[in-house]
Amino acid sequence: MALHREQWASKLGFVLAAAGSAIGLGNIWRFPYKAGQYGGGAFVVAYIVSVFIIGIPVMIAEFIIGRSAQKSPVGAFRVLRDSKYWPLVGWLGLATGFVILSYYSVVGGWIIKYIVVSITSGFQTGTASANFTTFLASPWQQVLWHAIFMFINILIVRGGISSGIEKWSKVLMPALLIILMILMINSLMTAGAGEGIRFLLKPDFSQLTRAGMLEALGHAFFSLSLGMGAMLTYGSYLDKNINISTSSLEIVILNTFYAIMAGLMIFPIVFTYNVNPNAGPGLFFITLPEVFARMPGGQVVGLAFFLLVAFAAITSAISLLEVVVSFFIDELNWSRKKADYILGTVIFLVGIPSALSFNAWSGFTLFGGKNIFDQLDMLATNFMLPIGGLFIAVFAGWILTHGEKEAEIKRVENTFHFYDIWHVLIKYLTPVALLIVLLYTTGLLSFFE
Repeated sequence: MALHREQWASKLGFVLAAAGSAIGLGNIWRFPYKAGQYGGGAFVVAYIVSVFIIGIPVMIAEFIIGRSAQKSPVGAFRVLRDSKYWPLVGWLGLATGFVILSYYSVVGGWIIKYIVVSITSGFQTGTASANFTTFLASPWQQVLWHAIFMFINILIVRGGISSGIEKWSKVLMPALLIILMILMINSLMTAGAGEGIRFLLKPDFSQLTRAGMLEALGHAFFSLSLGMGAMLTYGSYLDKNINISTSSLEIVILNTFYAIMAGLMIFPIVFTYNVNPNAGPGLFFITLPEVFARMPGGQVVGLAFFLLVAFAAITSAISLLEVVVSFFIDELNWSRKKADYILGTVIFLVGIPSALSFNAWSGFTLFGGKNIFDQLDMLATNFMLPIGGLFIAVFAGWILTHGEKEAEIKRVENTFHFYDIWHVLIKYLTPVALLIVLLYTTGLLSFFE
């Protein structure tokens, strides 16, 4: 007998949980350094436009599919269409969430470690790079902190939808906002604030290359947790009376707001201390700790910063774990507690090779000379996510009937004809944009030039 399906206790809880899934390391980490690499304000404009072309249409599509079927990704496609092929899209989403969480948890462990460092010793000038290198070189530390981060997520997901994910999202998301605002205000009082604001908010389109536009297009998709079944799964717990379109707009606005705030937090510091704004992924664990060591009150600022990043990472990670857990609850009738502990442990074990990629197994490389961690990241972000998103868009645009879509989207009756605009986007423009993202991330776009 099937288990009773849980639901979100409130629209606010749903919006905060879905926004938390989107507002992860992609916003706090990836968005600032991508903006730094591709022209600042011009990249921000391209990103916002891309959100409306890709982000909102695919998010609405995932919510429609999830709520209509009331199932996790695999079951949703099977329920909505009697086909042996469409459930493969659900399987892809399930596999994507599993793969991403296995190595995402390793990075989450780094963040937890840096919180402890911020509390115990703080950061010392001239040691950030050496300290991070030493930390990566320790196999036991990599596995330990990976385990701690994974265990935190297991404890939250174990509580279920309303008492676990929703409850903690209502705590973590406001905390995230408060810390981010405090850090942003602190940054805006530094000497480089004016230059940082101009860099982020004053577009210079001569600095935006075609590669920058394609990166903005891809980031608009990746930063919203789309294509991996997370939003589809969250949508399956959604009450029929909640308006999908307005909820999606609220989630996207929150996501964009947090991303821009993160930029306003980081770039004034970057310009104040003469740091290269396109420092890349090393910005968090090498560049900024060095800056914290040099600034007054740097230990407190560093602690607040890594707490911020930890909260963002956790709200995203629990959505990935929920994708996998919900499948075993729906398809095998496992209890939530059983699915949570077993699958959380399995994902932790699968993530160990990623944790060892920088030390004991650093000599083991796969395609292109990449280690296991980098290979899994490339597989998920360059192939699995855009392929999943593309098929979700095709399914919503071309396979579902108008009646099925209108029954879930709760058409907004106004002069803007929201449903009609969304339908044109999801049927024509969004699939083309996602195909371009796929060709770009896989390197095939240059093949057609």
